[in-house]
Amino acid sequence: MAVITISRQHGSGGREIAARVCDILQYHYFDKRLMAEAMAEQHVTEADITDYHEDAYKLRGFLDRLLGYRRPTTIADVGFWDKRPEAVKEVEVAALEEHLAVWLVQAAIKSAYERGNIVIVGRGGQVVLADRPGVLHVRIEAPLEVRVRRVAERDRLSLKEAQEVVINRDKASAEYLKRFYGVDWSDPLLYHLVINSGKWDIEAAARCIASAVSCLPAHPGQRQ
Repeated sequence: MAVITISRQHGSGGREIAARVCDILQYHYFDKRLMAEAMAEQHVTEADITDYHEDAYKLRGFLDRLLGYRRPTTIADVGFWDKRPEAVKEVEVAALEEHLAVWLVQAAIKSAYERGNIVIVGRGGQVVLADRPGVLHVRIEAPLEVRVRRVAERDRLSLKEAQEVVINRDKASAEYLKRFYGVDWSDPLLYHLVINSGKWDIEAAARCIASAVSCLPAHPGQRQ
């Protein structure tokens, strides 16, 4: 049993590679449904779960990000800012919510780890499970021009529009990992494997990852 985390540049095919790895190994793909199941073990209801990952993180001003964010009702009970002006109160409450949402994702990842046989794409999995046994950390990259072309074809965008999307998404992902985990998203030392999908297609990359899993030491604490 093992867990695979996959970090990917936008347009690198990371999600498609992850899905193919799941097919090959018969692993589960970590998504909102699986996150809800994992969090149920922590007595968190599905209504309280917000899957706050890199793709949901926007490169906007701090207040703009927070105003678009749903507030968990439990946060409203915190009262240490009672004597502060209303504007300050709103900012501090919202900031707490954003970090709570990240904490929920972290808790779900740790719970899923105990189950094993799961592929986790993004969400800081390479940091949350950094030193856990039985985890393979993978980074998927590709040249900018390759990724821009893929996104343009997939989303029916001009090359200029696609390049803007790719660059902004990569910046948002990097900012997410830096903001909540204090790491450089592209640091190769975070990963066991860094794969260039500009040189390997989805099948080759997926099979490389699947093969690498057999080299991991088993985690005796995971469920059999």
